[in-house]
Amino acid sequence: MRSRSNSGVRLDYYQRIVHRLIMRHQQPVTGLFPASPQTQHAWIRDNVYCILAVWGLSMAYKKIADQDEDRAKAYELEQCCVKLMRGLLMAMMNQKEKVERFKTSQNPLDSLHAKYSSRNGQIVVGDSEWGHLQIDAISLYLLILAQMTASGLQIVFSLDEVAFIQNLVFYIESAYCIPDYGIWERGDKSNHGQPELNASSIGMAKAALEAMNELDLFGARGGSGSVIHVLADEAHKCQAVLQSMLPRESNSKELDAGLLSVVGFPAFACDDPQLIETTQEAIITRLQGRYGCKRFLRDGYKTPKEDNTRLYYERWELRMFEKIECEWPLFFCYLILNKAFQNDKQAVTEYSQKLEDILVKTEEGMKLIPELYAVPEKAVAAEYQAPGSQQRVVVGRCPFLWGQSLYILGKLLQEGFLAVGELDPLNRRLGAQKKPDVVVQVVILAEDNDIRDKLAEHGIQVQTIADVAPIEVQPARVLSHLYTYLGRNKKLGLSGRKSRDVGILSTSKLYSLKDRIFAFTPQFSDVNRFYIASDNELMIDLLKGEINFLKSAWQNLLGRPLLTLVLKTIFDHDEYYTSRDPALLASNFTDILAFLSYSWRHLLGRPTITLMATHWLLDNNKVPLAMIQTMKKLKSGYISGTRVILGNLGDFINTSAITDLSFLGSQEDGYPDKLNPAVQAYLDEHLLRSFSHRASTTSIRSSGLRPKNLRRRMSVKGAIKKTRSINVDSETLGMEGNVTERRLSHVTPQWLEPNQTTVGASTANTTGTTASGGSPTSRDPSPNTQAQPRYGERVSLDDDGKKLHIQTSATAAMPKIHIQPLPRHRPTTETNFENTEVEELIAMLRETENLEEQGDILQHLVDTQGLDFNTGMLEEGRVVTVRGLLKGLYEKACQQKMWGLVRHTAGMLGKRVEDLAKAVTDLLVRQKQVTVGMPPNSEHTITAPLPEMELRSVIHEAYGDDESTAMLSQELLVYLAMFIRTEPQLFHEMLRLRVGLIIQVMAKELSRTLNCDGEQASEHLLNLSPFEMKNLLHHILSGKEFAINSVARGNISIVSCKSSRVSKKSQIGIGEPENAEGSLIDDRQGQWLRRRRLDGALNRVPRDFYPRVWTVLERCSGLAIEGRILPQSLTQEMTPNELKFALEVETALNTIPQPEYRQLVVEALMVLTLVTEHNILASIGTIIYVEHLVHRANQLFLEDQRKSHGDAMLCCAKNKDIRETTTAGLLLCGGAAYICQHLYDSAPSGSYGTMTYMARAVASVLELPKHGDMDCTIS
Repeated sequence: MRSRSNSGVRLDYYQRIVHRLIMRHQQPVTGLFPASPQTQHAWIRDNVYCILAVWGLSMAYKKIADQDEDRAKAYELEQCCVKLMRGLLMAMMNQKEKVERFKTSQNPLDSLHAKYSSRNGQIVVGDSEWGHLQIDAISLYLLILAQMTASGLQIVFSLDEVAFIQNLVFYIESAYCIPDYGIWERGDKSNHGQPELNASSIGMAKAALEAMNELDLFGARGGSGSVIHVLADEAHKCQAVLQSMLPRESNSKELDAGLLSVVGFPAFACDDPQLIETTQEAIITRLQGRYGCKRFLRDGYKTPKEDNTRLYYERWELRMFEKIECEWPLFFCYLILNKAFQNDKQAVTEYSQKLEDILVKTEEGMKLIPELYAVPEKAVAAEYQAPGSQQRVVVGRCPFLWGQSLYILGKLLQEGFLAVGELDPLNRRLGAQKKPDVVVQVVILAEDNDIRDKLAEHGIQVQTIADVAPIEVQPARVLSHLYTYLGRNKKLGLSGRKSRDVGILSTSKLYSLKDRIFAFTPQFSDVNRFYIASDNELMIDLLKGEINFLKSAWQNLLGRPLLTLVLKTIFDHDEYYTSRDPALLASNFTDILAFLSYSWRHLLGRPTITLMATHWLLDNNKVPLAMIQTMKKLKSGYISGTRVILGNLGDFINTSAITDLSFLGSQEDGYPDKLNPAVQAYLDEHLLRSFSHRASTTSIRSSGLRPKNLRRRMSVKGAIKKTRSINVDSETLGMEGNVTERRLSHVTPQWLEPNQTTVGASTANTTGTTASGGSPTSRDPSPNTQAQPRYGERVSLDDDGKKLHIQTSATAAMPKIHIQPLPRHRPTTETNFENTEVEELIAMLRETENLEEQGDILQHLVDTQGLDFNTGMLEEGRVVTVRGLLKGLYEKACQQKMWGLVRHTAGMLGKRVEDLAKAVTDLLVRQKQVTVGMPPNSEHTITAPLPEMELRSVIHEAYGDDESTAMLSQELLVYLAMFIRTEPQLFHEMLRLRVGLIIQVMAKELSRTLNCDGEQASEHLLNLSPFEMKNLLHHILSGKEFAINSVARGNISIVSCKSSRVSKKSQIGIGEPENAEGSLIDDRQGQWLRRRRLDGALNRVPRDFYPRVWTVLERCSGLAIEGRILPQSLTQEMTPNELKFALEVETALNTIPQPEYRQLVVEALMVLTLVTEHNILASIGTIIYVEHLVHRANQLFLEDQRKSHGDAMLCCAKNKDIRETTTAGLLLCGGAAYICQHLYDSAPSGSYGTMTYMARAVASVLELPKHGDMDCTIS
């Protein structure tokens, strides 16, 4: 017998363990592992994890394979891995039609199955009988396939299999917006079969996309046809959403131990070291126990309290699982691996010891990992009293192969048989390491010599498109079309990539195709897109942002990012108006730079941005100042903190990232070196028309003679203005619904009188009962309290304010705001030319030169005749319809920068933002709900991604006839998505974005700044250029003060206020001229009212607001807000940090129509939290009417104002006999909801601050102890 080294003997020991515990269960035909000997079901996820120990052991043997026997063992182990991976591949390929359908439908019923028969690879349960949609399982398979292939294993054998795997990449690339059932197959933790967005699935998909990018599935033996291609932007979308969610797992699971596999081995999906540490520490602190980690809070799986006869839990049942959740040793295995990858030897030893203490030992001395440990039924009561004190028992499978495999991997690492790099040959573990700053390469191209010469006058030397030959420059939509050929396979019935979106990371590369090189301009500058491309300033702003993005995103990519600008003459009827705003181009350019600098981490080379300068960018035949300034900054080498190089395209070839488009060859026809005929035809056709001039637009003017009897001018003004729905004059910012129903009646209730000592029914009275008949000490709703409101019920007051009425809502079970819009169609008789004959209107249309008058006439024609009405006019022998005239008016309005008319005609023509669905999705996946429509009666809540056309339909239905505001809403959604990608901190503590209310507040801000009425402010708002609209929105979100700096052609410019004393008057001469005294208006007056109004409109709340409200709700029977009851039972159903709970509170707060009043209610709730945090009252016991606290605080404020003769003596603090009100019964000072405006404008802190009065109101209403210390600090 030959001698064996110590390492060889030890490996033989592990080989025997692997064989006896894992490999003996592998099916000889399919290579799959059944979940247990009693079932043939084989899960994709479990199988992949099971084989990791076999793979690791094979690599360990290869390192010491100096004898034939060791090489044989290594080969056998490798082939076991290949057999399993191919077994899973064959099982999934049998469902290839599902992959094809899912790419379009993303329907859970079209998803690949999560488990198959271990005997034959066929399905074992039906499509609707299991939660099959598990993105993380498919992603894990692709990730490990990539790692094994990189380690030298040959798993994929044919190009057909390559095509299928390419389509699996398409299957998971939209994981960031696809709700699935997650790693535990449950979806929502109540197990009702409701899928949700899971961070663990998104993270695993992100890791798989990055691992598969440019991977040759044939390894060293492959060629261009076996390479997998991934658009880098798709992986980055997953990364952005993942980082916005961590450490949260989903809406229903605030934390999940499964995230250990995302922030560490095997995914290494998070690039932020601090976020990795935060997530890992949160899991250790909140989920770790003596026997492992809980999967998530209130996990009822296999607990003694679980009802095994049901597949789901009732919502109220979840609280009983708290503190007795089962603990899984599996997660100690993850922690050992993660600490080993971090080279934290002390932590590895610590967790290894914890794991050794709970392993199950067999008679033969083998150590087994059990599935989980549960509290025995007899020890449940004691565990409730002292969590972690009771001995637990093994439950479930033993050994648990998933955990056993990871345990063996950990032992191989600890004993030095494997290095961490061998388990991660793609070096994903290095993603969180700091990278050098990215240099963004920028290329600007002029369409012709004329534009080149104009730029040369300013010292900027650029090339024309002809000068860069043989490099071909194309718009992003060409690249998008070419990528639709990727993954096509006729034999398998696979159609390739469906998505048409191409991001800045993809267009910042060069592409080679045979002997040709292509550069592509960014998608945001594509002239076939939304009208924001008409705003040059906004386009420049976009460009800056994209360059900044490239700096951060281009960290692990080869080469430098290349950005090409082409200055050209194109007039496209389908072009969207924002593309013609040069200021917007400049602004967005900054965002692109920021994005590139941050996101170019996993790409090689440098990012290159290619931009075009066109004649439509010119302003009065001159290059706009914003463009010149931006180009000079690019020339300097730095722009917005990003390093850039401005140069010629040919100079950047050697430093740019270049991708081969070899997949466009005719692979299936046997001519891989020959271009696909369809691709060749497309390129030939597109080269001829990419930069050609379009025909001129249909002219409204006619060459025919004008009828003499129509020389008189007719008044046609106002038809468009009548469609407007923005209202900023009422106290509710345009929310003039039924005040009596929603708010207080005109007759002031008695409990609002200043001399009232007790406010509402929120205090326990002397008889020991509450207004609802419940016990003041009871924390649980009593079944005998007949009058207590139920969840979703409305509470209102009689006109005398003495009696409470409970009105059951029709939607009590699902308290979501989704109100159908009220019909707002205008009667035809409202127009100024109601009786005018159509022929006369057409003649007037020919005669007038005024574009607004043309718009009014066309608006009337659309209302009465329709878009396709034949006007009787001819253009080049073709009949001209109203639609054609509208297109011509749209083009003229774009040329003359009449943005209000542009927006209205764009809406009438049915134009939409091409990225509208993507923008809304970007907001939704970051846990922000969106509402469109004017509150309160026309708001539509969007809670899930919708298709483009359906989304546009929802928006236009919400605004009725108001096409201008509908288009503005689309525009604002795009800007909100831009901001949430580049400045996510602006959206902290905001759960719902109410676009209609934001529009009203923007108009209100303009009204305040310009000192004009609401109608004028609305017109100014709609006439803002896209860049100024984006600028104003940013000021609203950030809370910065702004002023009007300059005016050009009726358009206003918005700038941040640098001084604390600045005039709020417009320079366009609205209203009376300023006097010297008016120009020194103190900024402090009205600033707190403004801030509360903005925060209320944006639904912004303080940090940790919702968990703190949860603690209040736990100690009372409920919280009443605007008549909606938040019952204590919510604490039984949801945990404090659960997003679903936050949404319930948010829904209640959104019933308050006035933004500033909403913020006072939020402040009152924050003061209430101090009562529970400092244990001032053990139990509040009854329903707290939060609005009563606010009104009581107002009474206390007015009493102090009378004593100190404050400003409120001019209005609300007057004696009741002489107090003045408006004709509508509202307060003279304009305070919303009968609260004095001076209280709204008070700072929170200070002896006269709102918090002081809120604290006094809480003490009065809740009858707090009169002695003792109380910390009233509001964090």
